[in-house]
Amino acid sequence: MSDKIRLAISGTYSTGKSTTTEALSIATGIPRTHAMTSREILMEMVPGKTVMELNAMELILLAMRRFEERVHNEGVGVDSFISDGGCVHEWVYFEARMRVGINPGAAWWIGAVKSLAGLPVKRFYQRYTDTLGVVTKARARRVYDAYVHLPVEFDMAPDGHRPVSEKFRRLSDQLLLEALEEVGLPYHIVGGTIPERLEKIIDIFQLPVVVPLDEAIAEAQRRVTDAIDVLKADARYHDAQRSKSLRRRLAWALRY
Repeated sequence: MSDKIRLAISGTYSTGKSTTTEALSIATGIPRTHAMTSREILMEMVPGKTVMELNAMELILLAMRRFEERVHNEGVGVDSFISDGGCVHEWVYFEARMRVGINPGAAWWIGAVKSLAGLPVKRFYQRYTDTLGVVTKARARRVYDAYVHLPVEFDMAPDGHRPVSEKFRRLSDQLLLEALEEVGLPYHIVGGTIPERLEKIIDIFQLPVVVPLDEAIAEAQRRVTDAIDVLKADARYHDAQRSKSLRRRLAWALRY
């Protein structure tokens, strides 16, 4: 390909996306762009809650905040970048919740109450979700040159800040692939270990290598681990992990 490339790397929860994109950026010297993680946004804007405890409006807040930051980081004058996720993710994660349940992974009774509470307003949120899909897919066509999709190959980390529903995870993976087909950009499904992924991506796009792959992977793993440790050291993170009373859980269940 040309000397300039805007490459998006997609993949649902626990596919090793952040480590892969970080290592690829270090190895090739191409800047990595990303949005704040859900954990970071929660601690900033909805402290004391996990993803599974958010209502629909709080999830919209999360999606808008991520999309805003992604647009900013991908539009600061860089000719080439490797996007951790790509903007279509913001639509996929909300669409998956519309289908599986607004809080996938929560206790079954909370899911049942949420479904009933959401009956009067679910149509509104679905229309919002459809609009978000139109906007993010149109942006993807304009901004990216190609996609790499990382399939589900690893177990999901049950850390309470991810929707711990395998059904949701598999549906998200399916929706991402369907979105890539609709967007119409060239995309490649790349699996395997982190070293195997890097070798395949570099070969597909004929990317430069400025740092040996083993060094790039080690540094990427260190950075990702450090970033998670910083979050876990924050008191707001631990507050979100504490067990909530039945009264509070029921109050959240009643808010769609």
